Amino acid sequence: MWGGRFGASPDAVMADINISIDVDRKLYRQDIAASKAHAAMLGKQGIISPQDAKQINHGLDTILSEIESGKFRFKRALEDIHMNVEARLAELIGPAAGRLHTARSRNDQVATDFRLWIRDTIDEIDAQLATYQRALAEKALANAATIMPGFTHLQTAQPVTFGHHLLAYVEMAARDRGRFADARRRLNESPLGAAALAGTSFPLDRALSAMALGFDRPAANSLDAVSDRDFVLETLAAAAITSVHLSRFAEEIVLWTSPLVGFVRLSDNFTTGSSIMPQKRNPDAAELVRAKTGGAIGALNALLIVMKGLPLAYQKDMQEDKDGAMQALSALSLCLAAMTGMVADMQPDAERMKAAAGAGYSTATDLADWLVRIHKIPFREAHHITGRIVAAAEKAGVSLEQLPLVDMQRIEPRITKDVSGVLSVERSVASRKTYGGTAPANVTREAKKWLKRLGKTA
Repeated sequence: MWGGRFGASPDAVMADINISIDVDRKLYRQDIAASKAHAAMLGKQGIISPQDAKQINHGLDTILSEIESGKFRFKRALEDIHMNVEARLAELIGPAAGRLHTARSRNDQVATDFRLWIRDTIDEIDAQLATYQRALAEKALANAATIMPGFTHLQTAQPVTFGHHLLAYVEMAARDRGRFADARRRLNESPLGAAALAGTSFPLDRALSAMALGFDRPAANSLDAVSDRDFVLETLAAAAITSVHLSRFAEEIVLWTSPLVGFVRLSDNFTTGSSIMPQKRNPDAAELVRAKTGGAIGALNALLIVMKGLPLAYQKDMQEDKDGAMQALSALSLCLAAMTGMVADMQPDAERMKAAAGAGYSTATDLADWLVRIHKIPFREAHHITGRIVAAAEKAGVSLEQLPLVDMQRIEPRITKDVSGVLSVERSVASRKTYGGTAPANVTREAKKWLKRLGKTA
């Protein structure tokens, strides 16, 4: 490949550190697609003969079939996917194979291949995120009126509905999809034809090969085209944030399925047992989703560190852009499948959730709001009054609903028996009707809206 300039073979260690075929063999579909587009363009421009272009296209189709059927033999001595494909092409069609590399370099070739791979992967992850959203919205619709405690600081705050809680993750996933879509839109420029770094003297039609590969346009600057890895960084950033969202939900599933909490039960499909304790039902899928988040964050950090000191244009450091990204995106895909499965599988314990929602004086804010609304008491004063009433109920060992009216009136004489209408968890959640609130009617409407939207984009 490059031996004309060298009189000796590389050291074995040099060969080991230099090869990338163990990783970039995953780019075979994209590499062959880009080569076919390049060859067709070369033929149309008269840079190679129509016969050579036809032979190259046929040979590349044969190689694709061989790889997908498992018959292709990857050779580490050939370093990367590009040279493995080109060498096999030479075996199949002879000297015409050597014309394929006219007016291109492995620099623009790998940049093109990896953009295509990232683009394909984004599309797959977006479809998975949509499926995950549907599972959440369906479960939310079924549990629009299932009451559970809402938390701040992991302390009981106010009653909410389970459906409302699940829809929060639908919103997170929507932002995740938006970030992936943004990354996809910006990456959709073709580096092909930028060659090593300066472009080429051959009369290429870069727009033609870009269009053949589904790119919006050719990259405008040849230096940037071969040295840019923003498209990987942006995708990894989106993946890291998505993974954090999944991890937060996974953490809640771990908490909810604990016998100490018991809000949710997972079936045998998404739990494991213990080798020594026969009673155990471990939420291992959720725990592993939580753990795999570190891989996505680590891959983003690693590539940022690789790129931070690189001058233009291509540097061999960039060969390290693929392994971490591929592993992180593969792990994200697996985590999305696991989380989608767990959402569909989980069964809430509505009675336990409701009982927990009523504990911890979670309707205290409703009492304070009632004082403001009915008696026009300033909220800060109402907050203080309610705090004293909560303390009295806690001392008596009863809930706010159970505290006798006379005890409340000792603290605030203006309180009447009508206050009982705001102290139940059912009344509390039903009253939260403002846009974005937890009222069952809101949740039903939002869940149906999401399901309709997701159905249209399926």
